[in-house]
Amino acid sequence: MTVAGDDEVWLDEEAGPLIRPYTVSAGRTHPTVKLDLVSLVIAIAQPPRGMDPEHHKVLGLCRNPISVAEVAAHMRLPVAVTKILLADLVECEAMAMRAPSTTSGATDRVLLEKLLDGLQGI
Repeated sequence: MTVAGDDEVWLDEEAGPLIRPYTVSAGRTHPTVKLDLVSLVIAIAQPPRGMDPEHHKVLGLCRNPISVAEVAAHMRLPVAVTKILLADLVECEAMAMRAPSTTSGATDRVLLEKLLDGLQGI
């Protein structure tokens, strides 16, 4: 990691410029749309002019339905920041979202066993 003089230009040779998460979300800490980690999002239009490069990158990731958690992982951003970006896109109608289905109970043993098996296989 390199710091250049008094300007404090942070650069990681492998990752590129390091940007603090609050700059990506313009200092906002809460999304304006309720999104869960397993909510599915999909791009349905181009963002309006003036959107940040991160918004464009998110839309590129969301050509097919994808969960909020997956978007955060691909963007390498905290989930809270990712939710803010996604909420911006939902509000400007460039993205559609679908809340997770709640058809099974939270204590569904079969579902929990499948989840455990999947996690152990990673």
